[in-house]
Amino acid sequence: MHPRILTLANQKGGVGKTTTAINLATALAAIGERVLIIDLDPQGNASTGLGIGRQHRERSSYDLLLNEATVKESAVLTSVPNVAVVPSTMDLLGVELMIAAERDRAFRLKTALENVSEVTIDGKPITYVLIDCPPSLNLLTINALTAADAVLVPLQCEFFALEGLSQLLQTIEQIRTTLNPRLSIQGVVMTMFDKRNNLSEQVLNDVREHMGNLVYDTVIPRNVRLSEAPSYGKPALLYDLKCAGSQAYLRLATEVIRRERQLRAA
Repeated sequence: MHPRILTLANQKGGVGKTTTAINLATALAAIGERVLIIDLDPQGNASTGLGIGRQHRERSSYDLLLNEATVKESAVLTSVPNVAVVPSTMDLLGVELMIAAERDRAFRLKTALENVSEVTIDGKPITYVLIDCPPSLNLLTINALTAADAVLVPLQCEFFALEGLSQLLQTIEQIRTTLNPRLSIQGVVMTMFDKRNNLSEQVLNDVREHMGNLVYDTVIPRNVRLSEAPSYGKPALLYDLKCAGSQAYLRLATEVIRRERQLRAA
């Protein structure tokens, strides 16, 4: 069975995409899934946050997009049980120029992931692929959306949240009509929620009003542990399982799986 491919996208930076990718992957693994993260951000924070140092990135998502390595050759096991990653390097910054003139430029990742069922962890095939995108709607993000079954949008609880969201939704709609008709929105996860701040509550209500059931019930709080964990090369769930952030990602994973069942049934 082909794994489900979820892309985490938002063209705004600092909204919690990478934190969500790492911790959602860890939470999914904790409840029995096997997860491959594809780091498509040249900054490579998902790779660093999973403890993969730059010296251990012999193959990367760059090689994947240039057809120079298969997904099986590029995937690296992490210290997190049942989580592997295709790391990224700064080379990704140049990938757009290299493939811009190619006719299949938007389908490079989709093609590379056709063999993703060859990637195994402890001899068993992976069940989820999470793609961490750069903070822009560039060719890397377009590749990620073209390859995905569904998109998961992390949205920060701040004043301009809805503005960026409408642009992203337009892009998703364009990709659906031109490149990937099966693309659906898995959901919108509100991040960096601060219950002491009235604005957070107001933004949450606005987004819920605007997006309805697409917004997950789980809200990711502002949490020091979530921001400390990457400097130790660990997901927050391994750094401090009891903290509010880790517990929120466990709840989110349960919600994601529940939605996946509904999407599959539909």
